[in-house]
Amino acid sequence: MTLEKLIEKLQSAEKQNEELSMKIAQLEAQIAWFKKHVFGSGKSERMDASQLLFDLEEARQQVAENTRIVAEHERHVRAERKSLEERFENLPVSEVIDIIPEEVKADPELYEEVGQESSFQVEIDPPRLHKVVTVRRKYRHKLDRSRPLVVAPAPARLTETGYAGASLLAWILVCKYLEHQPLYRIEKSSQRWGAQLPRQSMSDWVEKASFYLGSIYRLMESNLLNGGYLQLDETPIRYCDPDHKKGKTQQGWMWVRGRPQGNVVFSWKLSRRHDELSGLLKGYRGVVQSDGYDAYKNYVQEHKECVWVGCWAHARRKFNEALPQHKRECALMLTLISRLYRNEKLYREAGLSAQQRREARLKEAPRWLGRIRKVALYCQRKSLPKSALGQAVFYLLAHWECLTEWINHGEVEIDNNLIENAIRPSAIGKKNWLFIGHPGAGDKSAVIYSIVVSCQRHGIDPFAYLKDVLQKLPSMTNQDDLNPLLPNNWKPSIQV
Repeated sequence: MTLEKLIEKLQSAEKQNEELSMKIAQLEAQIAWFKKHVFGSGKSERMDASQLLFDLEEARQQVAENTRIVAEHERHVRAERKSLEERFENLPVSEVIDIIPEEVKADPELYEEVGQESSFQVEIDPPRLHKVVTVRRKYRHKLDRSRPLVVAPAPARLTETGYAGASLLAWILVCKYLEHQPLYRIEKSSQRWGAQLPRQSMSDWVEKASFYLGSIYRLMESNLLNGGYLQLDETPIRYCDPDHKKGKTQQGWMWVRGRPQGNVVFSWKLSRRHDELSGLLKGYRGVVQSDGYDAYKNYVQEHKECVWVGCWAHARRKFNEALPQHKRECALMLTLISRLYRNEKLYREAGLSAQQRREARLKEAPRWLGRIRKVALYCQRKSLPKSALGQAVFYLLAHWECLTEWINHGEVEIDNNLIENAIRPSAIGKKNWLFIGHPGAGDKSAVIYSIVVSCQRHGIDPFAYLKDVLQKLPSMTNQDDLNPLLPNNWKPSIQV
């Protein structure tokens, strides 16, 4: 065999070896992903949930041996377990039972009280339906019998049938959109409340409630678009379409917009097409923060009045997922990214203003960003493109410009986790009610999810809010100011 043929054969073998190595790395990554999602904590996007699967102490030791940067992992300290008295200290006391010993009852003058021992039991009053009767008395003029009868005008009704009050509507909305109960389960539960509520009636009530709440929803959306900072994300939800094959569901999308300390607005769309953003961001000028979906990038390129900021949680998550196969490189990268998060935590604890935070970022962040990029370029040369590490590095470098843009905007967060947390109620809900019953029904869900999630974000009891607002909205006119009814402005006016 000639030398040329030997060289050609060797090159062919090396190429085949490289292809097999790449295939093995892909298969190992797929097996690790499958094991994590089947036996691990699930497809949660919280940063620390999946981190528990790995031995971080070992990873930190490897980093310390190979680099001068000490790996830091911020551990969550488990909260001290509260006593029974502390857990239930805010519960109202409905009854006090005073037990006196029989000996004292028999001859109380021989005993004097020197102390007491107390204990408690927690009881519950289950939901019970009750009626509020409205009586409108009719009167006739005594002197002029020809005059028409006088009767007070009927109060505004929430529903066409007239018998669903604000508290009942609020309770059904909370059960469906906060506790994720389908209407057929609520229908069964209502038998224990005193009377069965028909599922179709409840469906009509939900539609009516979304109609009234729509005015608040539109004001929330307008306020968001008039601000200068938006976080966006989207989640898929199945829906039934009568125009398609019976029994088959289609995929729609719930798009979510919001900003820190602000309200959250859901929008129902039948697709995830790039042009959906044109309607969602119509007239908006400012920062758009999102994951790496190309629709956001393309929109910002076409609209120069907007700036695209990426999400470091998404970039970090990919290295976290690649950690089992590439412990040394990924542990180093996670360490460097953790320095960015550590600084952000210090800024929050110090209560820095947006301008002060921008100045601190411009001073501190470039040093760590430079190291992150240097390590990413090194990993890019040493890793296979389709390996878990190769894909993590590719995402980081492909989105480097938008990932580093956050340092120039003091009001912007380092990641998009707040808006991802806002999506969680709808993501949990669709596992229970499975799909939306009609394409047009998605808009109702978007309105109510916007109200409920915004209440949660501002620490408001959604039931108290909905009960109060649904009592007021039917009697309000277009000229009335709705700003006091926004979740971020609302103050309870009644006792619930």
